Amino acid sequence: MPASARQDRADHSHHHDADGFIRDVTKACSERGLRLTAIRLRVLELVAESTIPVKAYDLLEHLKDGPGVAAPPTVYRALDFLLEHGFIHKLESINSFVGCHHPGESHQVPFLICDRCSSAIEICDQEVARLLTTQARDRGFTPASQTLEVHGVCAECSNK
Repeated sequence: MPASARQDRADHSHHHDADGFIRDVTKACSERGLRLTAIRLRVLELVAESTIPVKAYDLLEHLKDGPGVAAPPTVYRALDFLLEHGFIHKLESINSFVGCHHPGESHQVPFLICDRCSSAIEICDQEVARLLTTQARDRGFTPASQTLEVHGVCAECSNK
C-alpha cells in the first residue's frame, strides 16, 4: 500500500455510527451466505451501541432484559461467530469486545486503549501488521494471529 494510502487510512476518523455498522455487517453476512441469527444480531447491536469496549458479562446483563434465554454459552457462541467472521475485535488485555471499523475486509489491527476512560482506537494501518509478520518470519516464527494493544492515555483524557 502506498504511503499516502496508509496515511489516509491512519487518519481516517472513526465516528460512532452504530446503525451504519449494523447495516455493513448485515450486508456482509448476506454476501457471504452467513446466518445472522437474532441473538447474534442483538449481541452485535449491543457491541455497536457501546462507546467503549464491552465485556461478555455486560452483554449478558443487557440480554437478560430481552426475550429468550440469555446464558453465558449463548453469548459466547454469538461472540465467537462475530469474531470468526471479522465483525468485532477482542481486546485481550481487557477481555472486552469492540466493533470492527472495516467488517467487509479481513485485517489485523493494533489498538490504542485509554486506561482512564476505557476508549479503544483502532489503528487502520496494515503496515504495522505487515512489519510484525515480517519480523516474526525473519526469525523462523510462523504467526497465526496478532494482538497488539497499546495502553496509555487518550488525547481527550490528557487535555482534562
